[in-house]
Order: sequence, then structure tokens, then C-alpha cells
Amino acid sequence: MRDYPVIHWNEADEEKSARWCSEKNLPPPKRVQVIDDRMTADTAYRLACEGTGLLWRGDFQNARQLLQALARRIDKKRTDRKSQKTALAPAETFHLHRQAQSQRARTLGQLLIPCNADHSIPLRRAPDVRSACLEAYGPRTEDYIASLRELQGLIGAYEWRKKGIEIPALNARIHPHYGVFAPIRSEYVELIAATPLPGLIATQSLAFDIGTGTGVLSAVLARRGIQRVIATDQDLRALDCARENLARLGLAAQVEVVQADLFPEGQAALIVCNPPWIPARPSSPLEHAIFDPDSRMLRGFLHDLKYHLAPGGEGWLILSDFAEQLGLRTRAELLEMIDVAGLKVLSHSNIKPHHPRVSDTSDPLHAARNAELTTLWRLAVP
Repeated sequence: MRDYPVIHWNEADEEKSARWCSEKNLPPPKRVQVIDDRMTADTAYRLACEGTGLLWRGDFQNARQLLQALARRIDKKRTDRKSQKTALAPAETFHLHRQAQSQRARTLGQLLIPCNADHSIPLRRAPDVRSACLEAYGPRTEDYIASLRELQGLIGAYEWRKKGIEIPALNARIHPHYGVFAPIRSEYVELIAATPLPGLIATQSLAFDIGTGTGVLSAVLARRGIQRVIATDQDLRALDCARENLARLGLAAQVEVVQADLFPEGQAALIVCNPPWIPARPSSPLEHAIFDPDSRMLRGFLHDLKYHLAPGGEGWLILSDFAEQLGLRTRAELLEMIDVAGLKVLSHSNIKPHHPRVSDTSDPLHAARNAELTTLWRLAVP
């Protein structure tokens, strides 16, 4: 069981405490003030900016409105600052954007909600979040305190899991678990579905899916007729998620899901990998699917690929050039990684992302998103 820290506060002249719960591994606020519906948004904003945790004792729906009011004040301040800034290099814009996101998350995270040990919320008009919290936090034996913003995030993730995400390449839905990267950007799935399979598959019908996540790419490969797929991941949530999705699709006998750091044992005719695209430090465990410090997973995949490819096999690397557009990595550096790993490029295919953020001109990173391409690199051993 995780060692949850304890949060302390004074309420009605009495010292109280409870466990602090944060899936993002955020530390508990050092100062906590009990508030309710009488607290004004301006006062709450000032206290939150100072790092004071605001433990809510009022109506739950009013807490949601207060959180929205705090967000509006933060965003207005950011807009005012943006209008005063001169043009910056893409990498500097990215780092400042990340800093602003982190500060915004810290401020909004100061609005706290009490939760009972059974994950119910003891507030007026509170929704039933027990199933969502049980999935994210697991069973609890004590009451605890959590950030309202984080609670909203895990409630949203739970709805995604129930509803699922339509994957046209499968003509079916994939249901992401909490904490597992959701395939809402379908262009990389389209690349896997459209690229001709290696000729070796005809006689050695085995593929590896490295970092499987929800299992979506394994499902596409299996549906394309590959007789056996081994899907790997380190994260226990991802492993459970992939197994559940593959069983729902009727592919559990065709796809084996194993826990491994990158590669399973042996060699395969086809090895696919969709590593995190941005070489930067994640700010929470949930960001590991997006941010890869020093391109650790990318380098590890390229370095060991030649040892796991069957003679005549192919490795398919799916990678966005978003990091290149931001100036965080160059195309020459990527090609050098491939060359140093003892690999050659057979070909590469590009596709333009079509998610909503591409057309969001208010996004500080709009120029990079608008120019972004996602590429499938076909790699082989010379």
C-alpha cells in the first residue's frame, strides 16, 4: 500500500488531520484554510496563489463554480502577460508554456475536497464518484483529502473508459483505463493500419508491440492477420487495460501481454513502437506517455532493435516531429540515433495530425502544432 502523507488543519479551534491523496504525487499544502460558499473568488484566488490549501465545506456544485472562477482569473492574467511579450524562439515558448501550465495546475490544485474511506464525498449535491475513485486510488481504509481538479480529471477518465474511443481502423472502441494514454490521436493508428507488412510475416507471423498502452496497435496488427503478437509495457495499469481491450475484441488468444522494459525475449518479423514524442521531463506520472527525458525510451528502442529483429524483419518507429518543430530535437539528431544503433531507413510515411488543437490559434504552440507531421519509419538491420 502506498504511504500517503498526512495533511493537517485547524477547524473550529480544533486540530484535525487526514490522509492526502494525489495521483500526480503532488505534496500536500503546508497551510490549509477551511472555506465554504461565503468565500469570494478573489480572496480564494489570492490564497491559492500564496500556496494555501482551501478545504471546501460548502455545496459541491459551488466548489466547481469557484474552480472555474479561479481558472478564469489565471487565464486572464496569462493573456495580459502574453500581449506584452515579444516573439520568442519555439523552444523558449515551449518551456515558458510548460512553466505556466505547471503554475496553473498548482494554483487550481489548492481547492481541496474531503472524501470518505468508501470514496464518497460528504458535501451537499456531490456526485457519486466512488467507482471512479476506486479505479484511480484503489481501496482505502481512511478518510482522505484530494484536489477537486484532480478528482474532475479522474472522473473524466472514468467516463472515457466507460464510453470508449472509436478506432476506425478496428471498427471498434478502445477503452482506456485511468492513467493509460488514450488513443485520441488516431493518425498513428492509421499509419500502422496502412503500411504494407514485411514479407517475412508470411513465414514468421510474429510481431512485438513495445509500450502497448491500451493495446490498440496490437489489436490492429492482429486484425491485419498476424498470427501472434507479444505486447509489452512496464505499467501495471497499461497491462490490465491492454488485456481487457484485447479480450473485449476477441483477440486475447492471439495477443500475449507481458510486463517488460521495452523488449520481450526472442526475435520477431515486425516490431512496432510509439514512444513518447517530446524529450522533456514529465511533471506527473500521468505524463510519462508524452514526455521522455533525454529520449530514453526512443534511444533504448533503437539501440536494442537489431538484437530482436529476425533476419529480414522490420522495425516500425512511429514518431511525431513536434519536438523538431519546437527545437527540442533535430532531424539530424534522430537520423544519427538510427545510424549509431546500426539500423537503416527503408522508407518513411507521413500523416498530418487532425486533432482539434491543430486549429486552435490561441494555443502558444500553435505554429508548431500546425506544422507537425507524424511519421512511421521503416527500419531494418543493414
